[in-house]
Amino acid sequence: MPEALTVEDATPGRRWWARAAFTLALLTVVVPLLFAGLLSTMGILLIGFGGAVVCVAALYWFLAGRAPLRWAALAVAVLAPLTVFVFFVRAHLLAVVIASLILAMLATACGRAALRRRKSAQAMLEIPTTPPSRPFLIMNPRSGGGKVARFDLQHKAEKLGAEVVLLDETNFADIDELARRAVMDGADLLGVAGGDGTQARVAAIAAETRVPFMVISAGTRNHFAMDLGLDRDDPARCLDALRDGVDIRIDLGRINGRAFVNNASFGVYAEVVRSPAYRDDKTRTVLKMLPDLLAGQSGPDLVAQIGDVTVRSPQAVLVSNNRYGGSDLAGMNRRDRLDRGLLGVVTVSVIGTGQAVSLLRRTHARGLSQHETPEAIIDADAPEISVGVDGESLLLTTPVRCTIEPGALRVRVPRVRPGTRTSPPPVDWVRLRALARF
Repeated sequence: MPEALTVEDATPGRRWWARAAFTLALLTVVVPLLFAGLLSTMGILLIGFGGAVVCVAALYWFLAGRAPLRWAALAVAVLAPLTVFVFFVRAHLLAVVIASLILAMLATACGRAALRRRKSAQAMLEIPTTPPSRPFLIMNPRSGGGKVARFDLQHKAEKLGAEVVLLDETNFADIDELARRAVMDGADLLGVAGGDGTQARVAAIAAETRVPFMVISAGTRNHFAMDLGLDRDDPARCLDALRDGVDIRIDLGRINGRAFVNNASFGVYAEVVRSPAYRDDKTRTVLKMLPDLLAGQSGPDLVAQIGDVTVRSPQAVLVSNNRYGGSDLAGMNRRDRLDRGLLGVVTVSVIGTGQAVSLLRRTHARGLSQHETPEAIIDADAPEISVGVDGESLLLTTPVRCTIEPGALRVRVPRVRPGTRTSPPPVDWVRLRALARF
């Protein structure tokens, strides 16, 4: 939900950005009227909208259908925008359309500039600290295609005084015990170079024993590291936290008592992750399984209880440790903060092509719901359901209870780091109008 407009938001600069957005939006309509006329403008809108609907519907059927329907749908998705483009060229309207698109993009950019919150209001509080005396780091040499060896993380960490344990087949299942024993032996910091799932397990021990936790971005996607503002291109820079670090207090998610740092997914995505073929060929597995999953032919029937709201039979539910930004389909790009003390919950329900098209066109009126809550309960018509927890597939007993522990984890990060990139806010024209008239 968009935050309420305050007097502090209505600075002169923000007001002028809002007014510029409305001016450019008006020009988006006026320019084709002046240079193409009313009938041509109506034709542009109808043809452009129709082409977009056909393209998005075809993409949905590419995901939901099987060969040969799937490949026919892909051909339509490619041909639809090309047909629209050829029509505009033949009608000598291409320049007008391009000008209107540029004006529309500028209007959107101005609107986001007006609604963007100040960076100081988004940054998590940094707490000065002293370097650890006995840091203990767990490293998975297989994570991220071998980043531990490629960036010489073990040697660099040991030079900074850290004790390093490399995971292998003999000790991978004992990560929790390794971390607990290290704290009992005097470790005053626990760190992980590995995937998000491994990080969550050690983070739970750090929160339990109240020692700082350190993340080294040696996984494949490093979503948690990204939201902490760490360097994902050079994981060795994360080791700077051992000599020049600060602490930030963040929340920790819990699912049936198990900790998670990113999210827990139910339904379509959880079933895909559960497939044994997913690890070897993610794209092929997703394309193969989606038709049955979207058609409701596989997987249990879910019921999501989100505070006072009940969502029945969603095809997918995503519960995240703090909410994701709102600039894409379900806001699942990044989290600006990890200390709001609330879970983010997104549910997706697709009934027929119409709702699929509205979802893919990023209209949130039907099929998609977004919430913030301290607790979410996911039930099903089965005693156990598959859940993707930080990218790992688990079977959990229903009902599945998701909660959040505010400020449970103290994370040690380098004082100098890339930082988080703010998610662009959705353009809310109602708020923009209030801001422009403030």
